[in-house]
Amino acid sequence: MEHRILGKSGLEVSALGYGCMGLNFSYGESLGNAESIQLIRDAVDRGVTFFDTAEVYGPFTNEELVGEALAPVRDRVVIATKFGFNADKGVGGGLNSRPERIREVCDASLKRLRTDVIDLFYQHRVDTQVPIEDVAGTVRDLIAEGKVKHFGLSEPGAETVRRAYAVQPVAALQNEYSLWTRGVETNGILDVCEELGIGLVPYSPLGKGFLTGAISKYSKIAENDFRRLLPRFTPEAMEKNQALIDRLREIA
Repeated sequence: MEHRILGKSGLEVSALGYGCMGLNFSYGESLGNAESIQLIRDAVDRGVTFFDTAEVYGPFTNEELVGEALAPVRDRVVIATKFGFNADKGVGGGLNSRPERIREVCDASLKRLRTDVIDLFYQHRVDTQVPIEDVAGTVRDLIAEGKVKHFGLSEPGAETVRRAYAVQPVAALQNEYSLWTRGVETNGILDVCEELGIGLVPYSPLGKGFLTGAISKYSKIAENDFRRLLPRFTPEAMEKNQALIDRLREIA
């Protein structure tokens, strides 16, 4: 497994990370805990050192799962988790990045993840009701207290990144990036990563399954699968995007 350094943070991770959300959240029927834990540990055995979760996944149960799975190898892996929602009400509970909430999430996540420190703590989504300077300052204080190692942002705008970075260096940005979601190339995110020395951690690089060819307009997406809510997963959109999959099959 190749490794990467996230920007100029010094944080070293495997080139392929493991996004744990789908193990028991968002993608329809969940795996059992035992099978999920085995999958995570198999990934470690194959050289993966970078694992991603969030308090809102479940909510809470995904962090618990990741914490249990990685406890025996904690010194060999990097764990990223996220704050930013009223997670007790799920994603629908709305955004909340008030400083006191960030601290609550940090302490609770540390317990669920069975660890003394969070390697990478992302703001899950920008909360326009809370100045990003206050968010960055709170994470800066958590870093000073030894509870967090690095600060990250998920789906921010470029100017928001600059404002946050002025308060606390940002190690990584987590943005969607794939062959059919290429906004970071034109919206300033890649530019700000280069400018400030920030790592880019793309999520959904396989287009939430579509780019693998495993999903088509004929696929039945489960009622509790969040992809049912995404316009690109309507049968009409998938039919139009099928041309991309056909082209990919020709190449690879």
